[in-house]
Amino acid sequence: MENPQSVKSPSFKEFLPAFLILLAAGGGGLALVINLTLPTLGPRWLFFFFLVLLGAGAALPAAYFLNLRFPTTPPAERSVILREALWAGIFISLMAWLRMGRVLTFPLGVILAAVFVLIEVLLRLWDRSRWKPENPES
Repeated sequence: MENPQSVKSPSFKEFLPAFLILLAAGGGGLALVINLTLPTLGPRWLFFFFLVLLGAGAALPAAYFLNLRFPTTPPAERSVILREALWAGIFISLMAWLRMGRVLTFPLGVILAAVFVLIEVLLRLWDRSRWKPENPES
């Protein structure tokens, strides 16, 4: 059995460009949409798009450090950490969309958060079932 500590997780330096680009594009785009447009259909979709980018950029360090703190076998790859940050951005944008329609309640938010967590857990289980160690001991 392979020692899970022998496989290194990626360092945060590898995520720094994505972190900065997501924050700059999301924050800058959101500021432009809020300050320079009227809330018609096109700018409203741009608002949600930039909110997803900003939320994903803000959640990227948290997703990285949670995967670093709670290691798994196989360790989380770069794409998994980015996907988890993107889930957080989508969740934030969904909450804003539901809030604009005055539909958001606390139980609905908790249920949607649980659904997002369940989807990610099932995706991680699927990744784990397809994982094969690089050096199997025979």
